[in-house]
Amino acid sequence: MTPSAPRSFKYYDLIMAAFVCVLLCSNLIGAAKAAQLTLPVIGTVTFGADLFFFPISYIFGDILTEVYGYGRDRRVVWAGFGALVFSAFMAYVVVHLPPAQNDFMAAYQPHLDAVFGNTWRIVAGSMIAFACGSFANSFVLAKMKIATAGRFLWARIVGSTVVGQLVDTGVFFLIAFYGIWPNDQLFAVIVTQYLFKTIWEAVMYPLTAKVVAFLKRAEGEDHYDRGTNFNPFSIKV
Repeated sequence: MTPSAPRSFKYYDLIMAAFVCVLLCSNLIGAAKAAQLTLPVIGTVTFGADLFFFPISYIFGDILTEVYGYGRDRRVVWAGFGALVFSAFMAYVVVHLPPAQNDFMAAYQPHLDAVFGNTWRIVAGSMIAFACGSFANSFVLAKMKIATAGRFLWARIVGSTVVGQLVDTGVFFLIAFYGIWPNDQLFAVIVTQYLFKTIWEAVMYPLTAKVVAFLKRAEGEDHYDRGTNFNPFSIKV
């Protein structure tokens, strides 16, 4: 019996590309900066500068798992992880290449070091936290979908985010900044990041639900992960 060809989808590759784009931009541009805003009633709030953008990658993860299943989301997570590895390697090479001897490069090289010369802790924290948080998010959503027989999408989206973002935020900041930032500031950033990311996904739920409904109709797919191998290190669908 000839094995059937892998199923092809109209939008899966586009979602993968968007996911990787958001992931790279969030980690390269904003992850290492601690920002502060003074808000009414709350007061001064300290948070990571990627706060408004990184949660979008989790929305993509929810959509991928809900529509295409854990296995296909797992492939996207590994694609994102590979992109992070390459970006870290490229940043290291570019920063450490000897600069040309001219006035422009004499002024530019220190800025390049400051922006892209991330410490090994930030790089390691980003990669490990991303992988652990993304797989936790996808696993919880897939299991909740089976447990609820496909009902209560809002509960799956929020529930998986509560777990995934807790893992991601805690792992990243502890690896990257424990012992560098004061403990009270580190704890404040972790709590702020976690609460905002969870609230952000809840606020975005109506849009997420519309995208999920559209993709299920357009792709003719509504995957349930019954019998799925949840080993995060496998790349098989």
